[in-house]
Order: sequence, then C-alpha cells, then structure tokens
Amino acid sequence: MRVHVVSDVHGNSEDLAKAGEGADALVCLGDLILFLDYADHSRGIFPDLFGVESADRIVALRTARRFDEARAYSRRLWGGLDREAATEAAVRKQYAELFAAFPTPTYATYGNVDMPPLWPEYARAGVNVLDGETAVIGGWRFGFVGGGLRTPMNTPYEIDDETYAAKIAALGEVDVLCTHIPPEVPDLCYDTVARRFERGSAQLLEALHTLRPRYHLFGHVHQPLVQRMRVGATECVNVGHFNATGTPWALEW
Repeated sequence: MRVHVVSDVHGNSEDLAKAGEGADALVCLGDLILFLDYADHSRGIFPDLFGVESADRIVALRTARRFDEARAYSRRLWGGLDREAATEAAVRKQYAELFAAFPTPTYATYGNVDMPPLWPEYARAGVNVLDGETAVIGGWRFGFVGGGLRTPMNTPYEIDDETYAAKIAALGEVDVLCTHIPPEVPDLCYDTVARRFERGSAQLLEALHTLRPRYHLFGHVHQPLVQRMRVGATECVNVGHFNATGTPWALEW
C-alpha cells in the first residue's frame, strides 16, 4: 500500500490535482483555505480584498505578536463591509477548486483555518470527510481529528481542549493517528521562520503513550524545528507545508 499525505494546502489546487499520482489513496490534514500567504503577501483572500500594503501591515503586527493591534486594524478595514458574506464567497470559490482537485479516494479532515459547515457541499463521492472518526485503508486503521486549539490568532476552526480530547477518545486504537496540529512537544511545535511556538495538544501527546499508534501524521507548523521524531512507540511526522512544496509525504507498508 502507498498513501500520500498532504497538509496546509492553502489554495494550491494545481499541485493538489497531482498529489494522488502513484498512490492508492490521498490523506489531507486540512487548512485548504488561503486567507493570507505569509511568504507572498499578494496571495489570498485578505490581499484580494484590501491590497498588499494592508497585508504587509497585518503580517507585521501578527509576527510581532501584537494581536490586539492586528485585530483593531482588521476591524477598521472591514468597517462598512459585510465580512461574513465577503469571506464566505471567497472561501466557496477556493473550496470549489480544491475539492474538484481531490483524487478518489481521499480521506480528509479540517485544519484550524477551514470552515467545516461548508465541506459537505463540496465533498463528492469518494472524498471522505472525517473528524473524530476512523477509516480502514489497506488493512490499517486511520484515526482523524480535525481543527486546532484556542489561540490568540482566533482562526475559524479552533475548539476547546475538552471537545478536542473527546474526539481523540472516540477513535479507540489506531495504526495511524492523523491530525492537523502536532502533539505538545516543543521541537515539533516550534516554527523556525515565524520564530514562535505554535500550539500543540497535550491530549495528543497523552494519546501517543496510551494508544501507541505506529504513526502520528500532522502539519500546521510550516517550518518545523524538527520534522520527524519518535515519541515512545510512535513515529511522529510533520508531512510538510504543501502550499510551498507541492509534494506529498508518502507512507508505504
């Protein structure tokens, strides 16, 4: 069996259409939407609406961790606009392109910047959306937990620790644990370019010790200090920033 795994697609539908080539299945760990590209401030929903100079400003504030100022600046930009309607229209356009690019079969879960209520409208036959659920692929049991935990960034699909833990508990034993965010291990959570720790999950770390899956696959941290390490019996792998690389990570057994 060969499964290709992607995460943090962020609008890269062109490479996504090729991501399943040579594989028996594709697994997607979320963050399909590109709201703002931190490497290229001209790309994404935000600069499309407000221009590159505004994107430069919001990135600078967030990078400096001046989140209150960033939110205030964002509110001023959105003043007079129907934020919900404009965002949803832009997201729908991206989802239509991205879901059309998924091969069959695809097994996908949500990232922290995704909008789960919209997914059922675009997930055609053969594109399986799972969150707190499992699927058997090639005889191995894969468990999926989508979304992220609460942060000052306040991205669209952040949930509380208790809800996240309940989704992990619903899985039972799995061979491969698939999530968007990493376990709470400093080396796996630190982004070397953003120069900050992204939020990992203590509940995921506990699950690695109790469930002992063969693999834990995740994304979220775009430039990790450590891409791969063993935690107990489990090989933990950040599958990479697909938006930037266009290359899936391959799992074979």
